[in-house]
Amino acid sequence: MGAGGSHRTEMSIIRALRSLGYPSRLIDVVWWCRRLGPLGPRVVHALTEQFRPDAVILTRHAARLGENLVRRITSGRAGGVWFLDLTVPPSASVVGLAKAAGRLFLTCHSQLEAYRACGLPEVHYLPQGVDPEFDRPVTGTPAKYRCDLSFVGSGQYAHRHDLLRRVARVGRLQIRGRGWGGIPDLPVVGGPVYGRAFARVVRGASISLGAHATSAQDRQCACASNRIWKVLGCGGFYLGPAQRGMDSFARDREHCAWYHTVEEAVELCSRYLGEPDLREQIADAGRAHALRHHTYRQRVELLLAGRSYPLTPG
Repeated sequence: MGAGGSHRTEMSIIRALRSLGYPSRLIDVVWWCRRLGPLGPRVVHALTEQFRPDAVILTRHAARLGENLVRRITSGRAGGVWFLDLTVPPSASVVGLAKAAGRLFLTCHSQLEAYRACGLPEVHYLPQGVDPEFDRPVTGTPAKYRCDLSFVGSGQYAHRHDLLRRVARVGRLQIRGRGWGGIPDLPVVGGPVYGRAFARVVRGASISLGAHATSAQDRQCACASNRIWKVLGCGGFYLGPAQRGMDSFARDREHCAWYHTVEEAVELCSRYLGEPDLREQIADAGRAHALRHHTYRQRVELLLAGRSYPLTPG
């Protein structure tokens, strides 16, 4: 239960469940509530009981149903709330939703204690992963996507602007995503990209960059966006910010590359742009590693078992 859309994580969860042999249904809570207003939750409840699920997985959008209805829908069933975002302090709506569902899974390890302090009965760590059907390489890409460096993400976070300005001096940078208006000195070439368009962006770039949204993320543990999984799944060379615990996902200079400072990011961009064979070797190893150990199928198995991802914080 969550929001619909072919590019959304909800569909990756559905595909993972079906690959495990579980009949599954996505109920687009957002669509039903927008279409029917106050009657939307009642329709969602009816659709749920018609399907008679053994487990219910909810994203934050299910808060539209209200805590009482969520409690009725999830009672006696496996699953829980999978919160795919980062909010500091903890989101009140997510806390209420998780209390009603009885179990919360967070993609940011550093937030576990904060949510437990809110009185939630069960809080687990579960990062996002690769969707092999959706996050996959393309064989070619149009000339407009070809560049040295690419960043796909939101522009409203000023913390990442200096990094992007600095690396743009090393090679040709392309930026895509929302919220980049009014920043004329950054090479923004387009808006959000999903699916095959995202794969073409990755294919066209020598290096796909990651960058934290806030300075707080620099100090957190295993709290990264799903950008790394999408880049690795699409066969790209990923250069992203280091955090404690990230080597549990991918090892530096083997599956990807990590930087600790802006200066190091600039240095590594310059170095790896001059080593295409090494980039290709690392990218191939990174994709194979992600498909072997970090798919949504593996994440969903942990969720249904009510278990956390076994992170080694480092």
